[in-house]
Amino acid sequence: MCLGLYILRWGRQTIPCYRNEVFSHPTGGHINKTDKLSFSNQEPRRQEQVMEVLKSLIFLLSFQLLHVAKGSMVWLNKNGYEDLVVAINPQVPEDANIILNTMNMIKNASNYLFEMTKHRFFFKSVKIIIPKTWKKKMNYSRLKTESYDKADVIIADPYMTHVDDPYTLHYRGCKEKGQYIHFTPNFLLNDNLTNVYGEKGRVFVHEWAHFRWGVFDEYSSDMPFYVARNSEEASVEATSCPAGVTGIPVFQDCSGDKCEPRICRYDGQLYEKGCIFIPDIQQNTSCSVMYLQLPSVVEFCDKNTHNSEAPNMQNKICNHKSTWEVIMESDDFRNSAVINASAPPSETTFTLLQTQNRAVALVLDVSGSMSVLIAEKMTTTCGSEIVLLTDGEDPRIAACLDLVKQSAATIHTIALGPLASKELERFSKLTGGLNLYAVDGAVPSKLIETFSAITSRSGDICEQSIQLESKDLVVQHSGWMNTTVPVDKTVGNDTFFHIAWSLSRPFFFLRDPKGKEYGSSDFTTSNSNPNTARLSISGTAEVGDWQVCIKNVHTATQTISVTATSRPAYSDVPPVRIAAHMNRANKAFNPVVVYAEVSQGFLPVLGATVIATIEKDGAGAVTLELLDNGAGADTMKDDGIYSRYFTSLQGTGRYRLKVNAHGRNTTTRLSLKQNRALYIPGYRLNGKIYMNAPRPKFADKEIQVKLGSFSRISTSSLVVNTVGDSAPIYPPCEVTDLHARIENKTIVLSWTAPGGDFDNGKADHYIIKSSKNLLDLRNHFDHATSLNSSNLVPKEAGREESFKIKPENFIIENDTIIYFAVRAVDDTNLISEVSNIAQATWFIPRKAPVPLDYDGDNDGANSTVIVAIVALCVVVVCTIISSTLCVLQKQKQRLDIEKMQKHV
Repeated sequence: MCLGLYILRWGRQTIPCYRNEVFSHPTGGHINKTDKLSFSNQEPRRQEQVMEVLKSLIFLLSFQLLHVAKGSMVWLNKNGYEDLVVAINPQVPEDANIILNTMNMIKNASNYLFEMTKHRFFFKSVKIIIPKTWKKKMNYSRLKTESYDKADVIIADPYMTHVDDPYTLHYRGCKEKGQYIHFTPNFLLNDNLTNVYGEKGRVFVHEWAHFRWGVFDEYSSDMPFYVARNSEEASVEATSCPAGVTGIPVFQDCSGDKCEPRICRYDGQLYEKGCIFIPDIQQNTSCSVMYLQLPSVVEFCDKNTHNSEAPNMQNKICNHKSTWEVIMESDDFRNSAVINASAPPSETTFTLLQTQNRAVALVLDVSGSMSVLIAEKMTTTCGSEIVLLTDGEDPRIAACLDLVKQSAATIHTIALGPLASKELERFSKLTGGLNLYAVDGAVPSKLIETFSAITSRSGDICEQSIQLESKDLVVQHSGWMNTTVPVDKTVGNDTFFHIAWSLSRPFFFLRDPKGKEYGSSDFTTSNSNPNTARLSISGTAEVGDWQVCIKNVHTATQTISVTATSRPAYSDVPPVRIAAHMNRANKAFNPVVVYAEVSQGFLPVLGATVIATIEKDGAGAVTLELLDNGAGADTMKDDGIYSRYFTSLQGTGRYRLKVNAHGRNTTTRLSLKQNRALYIPGYRLNGKIYMNAPRPKFADKEIQVKLGSFSRISTSSLVVNTVGDSAPIYPPCEVTDLHARIENKTIVLSWTAPGGDFDNGKADHYIIKSSKNLLDLRNHFDHATSLNSSNLVPKEAGREESFKIKPENFIIENDTIIYFAVRAVDDTNLISEVSNIAQATWFIPRKAPVPLDYDGDNDGANSTVIVAIVALCVVVVCTIISSTLCVLQKQKQRLDIEKMQKHV
């Protein structure tokens, strides 16, 4: 096998390579191409296929600059976290204070983390990536394998106007790592936000716990209050951890910009909508980090202090375990020990790196070529990227690994077909690159889709190329392939249409939204690649539906494909994008989960139709609709993450994922991020309430945008190792959205139906249990009280289930609190895990709340005294006034009589 090599060059950066030709490119850079590629030990058809498509791939590799799935490179070294990467978005204006304040935040966070984890963890080394849009400085080093797209912390403008919530993108299960932490520049620069979110270092620890250990918030924006049982009586409490956090429920009556706080009124069993909890700044408890960032908070809630009844995400997703219990089960905890010191053993060190122009090398096959490339052809590999494409075995791959590790280059691997070396992924894993897989096909569309995942890693939206469509179809003689490609208003620059065929050139034309047609003669066909045609749309493409019409005029059936790509229409308007990937879930049976994040900038896009296609050589393609319903594989509803379990595994091997997201002429809804730091509305100190500025309320136009129709494509791959040759058998997935309510003394349960195989198909029947003790139901489900649900026939996965419990089964009276849980059973008697636990309450408040004395002492007892004194004063005043009026009336009558007597 011999070396096949292309070197790509952007800007003024030069990488030595073979004697070459230079081609211009619409991005403004250059592509260097070797004079000759040679192949050996390959099938003739494969040689022909690779040679035909190679020129298009080089073009697409330089053009396709999409978002990629990220992977953290943080590692734990003797209790200290090393190589934490912070990246500043290229659109953030240059400000040295952002760097300085970030460093101070993480230094403080290191001390807090050490204390909050009981002298166990701290931050040892951090790398900060400076965008290339900022001025170059001597103390900025060159990037190696670090990049914006793999950063652990991102500093970027707010995902919504006037919102500076720090948050963590975390959409997997309990104990699983998040994607990244997000801070806004204003959060780092504006010290006034400390009153709203807490001290910055403490907030960082809150987000780090989300990101690193997979724990969740212990407050709830949806249910800030709940009915709890204290001794024998029920009461309304704030959703918190631990229970019994002191404070006062307050409602803000606002007129324009002026707001006056008052005590919340009851609305049924809970407080009125809009009621907020104002905590006392001085608490008698030292936890919890995942609730409030108050000065007294120095611990996570543990088994002894955890509030297992609070309706928060930590209880729902982590099965009512405390955050500290989850952290203790992490690999970090198992691989560390308590440090016998009062402070971290070392201060956090920082390295400043700056993004450079991108250099990418394409290597076809490997053998000794990787060594040649690194040792001889690329004199400076630091920060470079290598795309390695191969279709065969090579026993000498291992010989390159040490050299690859020393090169400081990022290597992306593409396995073409089923025979590619099984050790190929070691390159990408070692260097933090992508491992991709392309299924063999008659046309290069699948290989082109795979190349589209090799992306710009700088975070600059202007460099992002968006794949709008990719479709291939076997077309009969004289048959038509008609495809609609929507171009929405966020894209349109550098729009390309690419048509390929397997045998003979078909007849085709393209029609834009205004009716203008582009015929076959408008497309460009290369002599070196005669089975493809490409059309570049000048200027900005028209918004609307583009129609691609293709007729197979060949005498035999052939495969035809259509691919469309574009770039953002505006430099300051982020495009709608999709990022898809698969992974094995960290739970029983280790099922494969498919994820697709659909967003505009940092805003989740809701209501899209998202279809995933999973392929493997030698097996039929499987199609799944991904859902954002908060059930099954989907952790949170309406977060823009569309998910589904993939249960049709066909043995060990590489699986290829293609996801298409589209919306049709509807108003796209954008959502707030979840897993965010709590916006503290105010606090109470010595009985006096201090209110922060109200959290911004968004007009409908800020939540909903009219994008028109849009379509996006994303690809990914996963290597799966299964035990044995038979397909795995899965139980139903656990129910995660069980709700309970009482209507007319009847208890109604509702949930989303699981499937027979996780969230696919349907279950055979349900087991429903109840208890008056939450933890007993969780820990001893089988011994809890059973409810007869034999008449309840499970529906297809994803549909809503409802079950009414007759009044005679329970005595419902005031202060009634009953807990429920469900398990699903399939037709082979495999049983799901226990669902989340739902609470049904019947609670009638015993008295109306007293008025709020906003200017004085707001302690409950003192308020009662004040009210009594005021009431007494009112009585006294009324008595005096009444007596006075009575005396005056009598005097008036006497005077009137005297006057009358004088006139007689």
